[in-house]
Amino acid sequence: MTAPACGPRRALRVEAPAKLNLGLRITGIRQAGAQRGYHELASVFVPIDYADEVEISLAEGGPGLAPVELRVAGDVPGVPADASNLAARAAAGFLEAAGSPARACLVLHKRVAAGAGLGGGSSDAGAVLRGLARLLPGAVARDTLEDLAVALGADVPFFLDPRPAWVTGIGERRAPLPEIGPLFVVLAHPGVPLATAAVFRAFDEAHARPGSALTRPDPPSTMPALSGLPGRRAGGDPRVLASQLDTLLENDLEPAALRLCPAIGGLREALRRAGALGIGLSGSGPTMFGVFADAAAARKAADGMELASPAWCRVASRWIARGEAE
Repeated sequence: MTAPACGPRRALRVEAPAKLNLGLRITGIRQAGAQRGYHELASVFVPIDYADEVEISLAEGGPGLAPVELRVAGDVPGVPADASNLAARAAAGFLEAAGSPARACLVLHKRVAAGAGLGGGSSDAGAVLRGLARLLPGAVARDTLEDLAVALGADVPFFLDPRPAWVTGIGERRAPLPEIGPLFVVLAHPGVPLATAAVFRAFDEAHARPGSALTRPDPPSTMPALSGLPGRRAGGDPRVLASQLDTLLENDLEPAALRLCPAIGGLREALRRAGALGIGLSGSGPTMFGVFADAAAARKAADGMELASPAWCRVASRWIARGEAE
């Protein structure tokens, strides 16, 4: 697809980091409102240094001109380059809410795997909303921006301000966790995508059986436990940390994801053999991740893991905002 012919008058570049779920518990089903039927959750979201980038330009609109033009750059399968892309939908929604006659031109530099449980598409949408809010300051109220994000998807609100956070509701309620220290993780992916909707359907089917409950009573809060993780890691017994992480990183969706993608089980075992202190599934999968004591241990593990193609692994750490280039 050719580059958007916007003739931009204003432009910026925005980073769109992937995220990990440090534990994920399904706590209920929303019973009313526009999100009726959505699953409610409790999770710690952590952005990592595996990121897309979006170039956003604004130009004059006019008759016969599309309000949003999108070009996708990068070799990531399964990413639409049309109006169905979440980034394009975010731009269209923002301009409509702002009542702006401008049109948006987006160049999406795609690196984060699609359908990986890492929030790549949601992060792209959040980056577009953040970028347009900077290009058109005051054009859309913060509450309206939040509503736009929720309407686009449950993960999108987090990416309006991507920093470690305790996330509840369907994803719209967030409490920052600045006390979480650096995390050194190895991402392991089977090389095939897994549809979020399919995983939730499998989860619902499993919990519709007689005698089953939606989730265990009183799911443990991962927030206070993870907040103290850096100090325990620095001076604690790795075996103790490993036993704690196995509980903290529990993801209620993993059994459903495993049924749909059995390769997840092999990734868990490979990370365990590589010495991971704790292992979790991010989002609805299929990306597994292992937490390691330090960057050197994570790199050694990633270099030594033997995964059959098309599976892949990579080292990532907690993402720290570096500022968005104008």
